[in-house]
Amino acid sequence: MTTQILRRDWLETVVIRHVRKEDLPALEWDGEFSHFRRVYAEAFERSQMGYSVMWVAELPEKGIIAQVFIQLICNRKELADGIKRAYLYSFRVHHDFRHQGLGSRMVNNVEKDLIQRGFQVLTLNVAKDNLDALRLYLRLGFRIVAAEPGIWSYVDDKGIRQIVEEPAWRMEKNLYL
Repeated sequence: MTTQILRRDWLETVVIRHVRKEDLPALEWDGEFSHFRRVYAEAFERSQMGYSVMWVAELPEKGIIAQVFIQLICNRKELADGIKRAYLYSFRVHHDFRHQGLGSRMVNNVEKDLIQRGFQVLTLNVAKDNLDALRLYLRLGFRIVAAEPGIWSYVDDKGIRQIVEEPAWRMEKNLYL
């Protein structure tokens, strides 16, 4: 994606919608995140089974400029239990569109959807060194509830297991305040 001057009302033209299978290559952002190709495919499969929800923000004539995934149920019940708690992850806004309200709009969209589904708490992990994201989540009403070691793994696009160590804060927000 190249930086171009945008109209002042560009945010109003953004469409936030569920991910379609044909969107998966665009989630790689011109190769920047191709190492997550299998992660995206597996998340899409889970969404088809009702275990998660995947959202994108699409700007006409630009394409997908943001994404956020919601795990409705997972093996860590303190994150997502399928009944009251859901887990936000893989939240990304293209750098050309940050600090302009899109992230807040996406999280608000997610929260409304989760409330309609009967969920009461939204959880997430944010890397301790991601201060911009931490400020966003605090401003949106999340609170830090625990430290997380942030050790996780995935199989990259070449079939190699990658281990990630990213110390994080677990945060949560009560959706009914």
